[in-house]
Amino acid sequence: MTQTVWEVDLHRAPLQTPEGKPLWEMLICDRPFDFTYGATVPQAELNGDWVKAELQKAIAKAPNPPQILALFRPAALSLITLAAAAMHLQVTPTRQTRTLQQWLAQRARWYPTQANFSGEAIDLLALERPAPVPVPENLWGEQWQFAAIAAKDFQERLCQEPIPIRAVPEAWLPLQAGLASTDLIPGVIIDGGRRAMVLAQWLAIQQPASLNYIAGEPDGLILEAGLVDRWVLATVEDAEVQQAAHIFGHRKQEHQGLHFLLVRPDNSGMTYTGLWLLRD
Repeated sequence: MTQTVWEVDLHRAPLQTPEGKPLWEMLICDRPFDFTYGATVPQAELNGDWVKAELQKAIAKAPNPPQILALFRPAALSLITLAAAAMHLQVTPTRQTRTLQQWLAQRARWYPTQANFSGEAIDLLALERPAPVPVPENLWGEQWQFAAIAAKDFQERLCQEPIPIRAVPEAWLPLQAGLASTDLIPGVIIDGGRRAMVLAQWLAIQQPASLNYIAGEPDGLILEAGLVDRWVLATVEDAEVQQAAHIFGHRKQEHQGLHFLLVRPDNSGMTYTGLWLLRD
């Protein structure tokens, strides 16, 4: 049975009370955007009881109550988790709340039309992101490389391997996403050696979201994970690897941001440890 997922946000909106006090806003939508719910509250009255009450009101109005609440804003996590626990709802922190974030982008144009608009320039999609930190040395594998796999081979061969740790959203599978079978899906392969399983388990806890190559001194391969976490997987000064990085980035742009991260013990092609299908 498919579980109903609601995308939920709680934030200070660029709106105010008649007395000029800031308003907080709770927004809820399902992923098809068939159901939406919103409520505001003065900042002084915001607490777990209010959040729980608004969730209950939303559920009472919804044709399909949720089993999972997905949210992308770290500052909203504690209050929503507290309210959801009392209602036996699962909370999933994730960057993948596209419906909600598109709604927020629409509301950014709507707020200034309201009589109680505060005039503040608030970007509700911008989150404070820490500087990337290196992956612990005791986890790092033996070597890594940029790679590419044809869409058909990725979906019909690699995804069929008995890989113990994986996160491959079905909706993102390249053939389902409309890519041609010969399109090359870019990725990064890590040969972990004896540390392959430990590294894959650590990555699973971090919840990989995307891989980005950032120019600097030196250049860095950055793993975006969790809600706002950032990890330096590798630094690069070799010109040949830098060229491979540019190809990696170009292929991501050409293929809807899709890319992968693969952890294996070695390059024998016999066994794999962890696989993540990622998307910018």
